[in-house]
Amino acid sequence: MGDNGVTATMIQSVTLDDANDTLVILDQTVLPNEKVFLKLKELKDIWDAIYHLKVRGAPAIGIAAGYGLYLGVKASAAATKEDLAEDFKRVKDYLASSRPTAVNLFWALDRMEARFQREQSGSTAEIKEALREEAESIRAEDEQVCEQIGRHALSLLEPGWGILTHCNAGAIATAKYGTALAPVYLGEEQGYGFKVYADETRPLLQGARLTAWELQEAGIDVTLICDNMSSIVMKEGKIQAVLVGCDRVAANGDTANKIGTSAVAILAKHYGIPFYVCAPLSTVDLQCATGDDIHIELRPDEEITSKWYEKPMAPAGVNVYNPCFDVTDHEHITAIITQHGIAYPPFADSLPAMFAKQASGN
Repeated sequence: MGDNGVTATMIQSVTLDDANDTLVILDQTVLPNEKVFLKLKELKDIWDAIYHLKVRGAPAIGIAAGYGLYLGVKASAAATKEDLAEDFKRVKDYLASSRPTAVNLFWALDRMEARFQREQSGSTAEIKEALREEAESIRAEDEQVCEQIGRHALSLLEPGWGILTHCNAGAIATAKYGTALAPVYLGEEQGYGFKVYADETRPLLQGARLTAWELQEAGIDVTLICDNMSSIVMKEGKIQAVLVGCDRVAANGDTANKIGTSAVAILAKHYGIPFYVCAPLSTVDLQCATGDDIHIELRPDEEITSKWYEKPMAPAGVNVYNPCFDVTDHEHITAIITQHGIAYPPFADSLPAMFAKQASGN
């Protein structure tokens, strides 16, 4: 806890209760009206939690995937390592199908698979224990990564600034601190006094239900606005920087994030406001050349037409288009802030340089 009493960063949205073979998650679909922790034992329930956004945010999804894969393999009755390998692949493939856009999901699953392969000289029990250790490491490292991202981002901001954010990339989307909100929490601890404007983020209202909730819980100055109000708060001089997280970054810097992010970036560029993407390197996919290669999943129609209403707010049978994400073109991004430093355009050069820093241990 900082000098200003920030406590929301201590909320743990994904934890492992290993003694009871349970994944415990904060159900973000019922916020802000209820604070409910789900205790998930069945693999299908973990899949459902990821797919239905009960656990959400790229890092938190990766953490849940690591724990979920461990629990799925732990439950295996395989007597041989060959049979255990078959069960591992089945569990991994099943969890991978829950969110095809989330690169952190695949990163975590692939990391768990690499550990699985390295431990083949051990017994089945030793392999399972190694998977638990790897899943715990994914969580611990994410907490450190978020703090590093926050410190790099904070170096770009000034006390008293107005910060606009879209969707939720806060403490409850990660192990701790968040990505886009990490500099806000760290700044609050140091007396920066940021004024945060949170887009409601239609249609699932992550900004209203999650970002506004966790910042208010922390005692941070937050103002909720509708998505179509971003332009006016920029024009009125209320915003000095935009901070967003992301689900995937292509090699050229194109970035997939919650639907509506691209529009915010275009507006920010028009008004001369820096637009920063806060992203762990695990979210950067150098094998994905541009945003055109990023698959955009479609969500159910009712998320737009009826989810939040007592009665449907659209005519029956109307066509609905509900993409979950959009891609922000790299030319609209001022910088991509990683745990290893700040990447500036051209991103085709600066992003590989961040991986080189990571490989060198810097």
